[in-house]
Amino acid sequence: MWNAAEAFAPAPSGRLDIPIEIVGGLPIAVMSRAHSAQLMIDLAAARRDCDQPALVFTSANGQVLSMCAQDADVLNLFMDADVIHADGMPLVFASRWLCRRPLPERVATTDLFHDVAKLAEARGTTFYMLGATDATIELAVQRAVSLYPRLRICGHHGGYFTREQEPEIVAKINAAGPDILWVGMGAPRELSFAAHNRHRLHRVGIIKTSGGLFDFLSGKHRRAPGWMQAAGLEWAHRTFLEPQRLTGRYLMTNPHAAFLLLTRSRQLALSNAKIDAR
Repeated sequence: MWNAAEAFAPAPSGRLDIPIEIVGGLPIAVMSRAHSAQLMIDLAAARRDCDQPALVFTSANGQVLSMCAQDADVLNLFMDADVIHADGMPLVFASRWLCRRPLPERVATTDLFHDVAKLAEARGTTFYMLGATDATIELAVQRAVSLYPRLRICGHHGGYFTREQEPEIVAKINAAGPDILWVGMGAPRELSFAAHNRHRLHRVGIIKTSGGLFDFLSGKHRRAPGWMQAAGLEWAHRTFLEPQRLTGRYLMTNPHAAFLLLTRSRQLALSNAKIDAR
């Protein structure tokens, strides 16, 4: 049986041996959703109860590209992640035009969660869900359990807490001992939490940053129609649903992200060196 953890085992440098391409200035994993889900499940099993820091899986879209280009601290957070998925069709389109190995597809966390959950039911992989409001995370957990009755969710917690409260949250997660910790608190806060605590989360195999996953999983927000997702227009659907919060953001970040995709996407000869993409 194909094992993703063996296929993409750590290189001698300690970094995962995953093919990447520079897209918009970030090293993006050249992996399908199915392989990404299998990798998470296999690595979570392989790292169960090991005494190593949690691996950090994150994702990038146009907003992330823009933030990274403007803020060196945010860029460093993303460059220190173990895997960066393309959570945006414009990144996929740019890779087809400008990179040696085009990205096979968009790996949206909202879709990836379901792929991983289906595999987790069969493998006994445990989840902890951290983020959103208390009411939203409760609904998200209930929905996940209703969709996947054999899925083991060993704990959950809302995402509104202070830095001073983090040790208490980390202790609760460690006590639960999840294989995969899903953190949905928005970028870059969720990645900052992961970077700050990956060495403290002794019983966690993988931390997966999740953006607005819990809002969609709970039913609070609706996904865009399939044709809009395929065309890279999900941002327009989200703006229609939340115009006051998102109109200004996308007016600022979309043109900048397009510029970055055109000027900071390039072919890559070596796949896993730590790359300064600035």
